[in-house]
Amino acid sequence: MRPPRRPIHAVSIWVKRQPPKVKAFLAVVSGMTALVFLRFIVHDHDNLFVAAEAVHAIGISVLIYKLMKEKTCAGLSLKSQELTAIFLAVRLYCSFVMEYDIHTLLDTATLVATLWVIYMIRFKLKSSYMEDKDNFAIYYVVVPCALLALVVHPSTSHNILNRICWAFCVYLEAVSVLPQLRVMQNTKIVEPFTAHYVFALGVARFLSCAHWVLQVLDTRGRLLTALGYGLWPSMVLLSEIVQTFILADFCYYYVKSLLGGQLVLRLPSGVV
Repeated sequence: MRPPRRPIHAVSIWVKRQPPKVKAFLAVVSGMTALVFLRFIVHDHDNLFVAAEAVHAIGISVLIYKLMKEKTCAGLSLKSQELTAIFLAVRLYCSFVMEYDIHTLLDTATLVATLWVIYMIRFKLKSSYMEDKDNFAIYYVVVPCALLALVVHPSTSHNILNRICWAFCVYLEAVSVLPQLRVMQNTKIVEPFTAHYVFALGVARFLSCAHWVLQVLDTRGRLLTALGYGLWPSMVLLSEIVQTFILADFCYYYVKSLLGGQLVLRLPSGVV
């Protein structure tokens, strides 16, 4: 006699059988439900942005633990780490010249940890670096982000160079994970620590996106005018949404794998 399926497993199978449009609809509904949940349980929605940075820092800590314990950087994208270091460095510069706060300290700690990871991959563990799998050309994202920042940037009273830098780091952060996703797409098998790290990035992106969306709702749209005029306020929100959806599919398979008791995540074709 076949044992009864667990409800989560049954739901997972049902979702898998749905066409792409239904899956996209379910993803949007799930995201909106999570936003409503956060709106009621988190009183100060600015804390969501701090939480997003904290989760990102936790993800980096997982990478450091992997590098120190397993002495291998297999499955990690050096290019993603370099893009992360670039946007964090630019954001730190903007923080120092425009607005110094708690986020500056969090970004500093994350940048230092990211630079350490880059050093380990480039020098100490270079023999295990999968350079042939890390084949995403980063100028495909750096150049468009720079050009877009020149055209669409904040309209505040700050120096024009600082405003362009601010826009550049916002756009680059949104796509910085793409090289890591390419590595996972090429290997199809993601070991636990790398999967934990990418999932942490997904959670961080969602919390950051939730922060902006809920802040707009709380201020009844006044936050958008505070950010400036023109396309910039919309581009900030769009960048946050893009970051979230880039990782949404991976996070789904991560949770599914975790609930199934699998330590190694195997990705179907076309997931990332």
